Amino acid sequence: MYREGLGFKVLSEFQDHEGFDGVILGHPKGRYHLEFTHHRGISVGRSPTKDNLLVFYLLEQEEWDRACASMVTAGFALVPAYNQYWDRCGKTFEDLDGYRVVLQHGDWSK
Repeated sequence: MYREGLGFKVLSEFQDHEGFDGVILGHPKGRYHLEFTHHRGISVGRSPTKDNLLVFYLLEQEEWDRACASMVTAGFALVPAYNQYWDRCGKTFEDLDGYRVVLQHGDWSK
């Protein structure tokens, strides 16, 4: 879902590293990545809260529209934000495990 929805590439993956399997996603020249791991034989629960967020700021309208459409195509559900702030200029998407991604239409500033 994250690869298709956010346009990430598989940077690396591993299997049975001390009982863990994983995939590392990101952009090849990015200074960050997301690492998804699974401990073999363990059932993982849903997200701890609806306000655990991964937020991406997209300034250009076309890029934001395209990214929002990609999230839905990838299987994310469009949901109302727990904190209404994110609904003003963004959209919140939830994955199958209840984790949320916000695509904010705008620029981030401190």
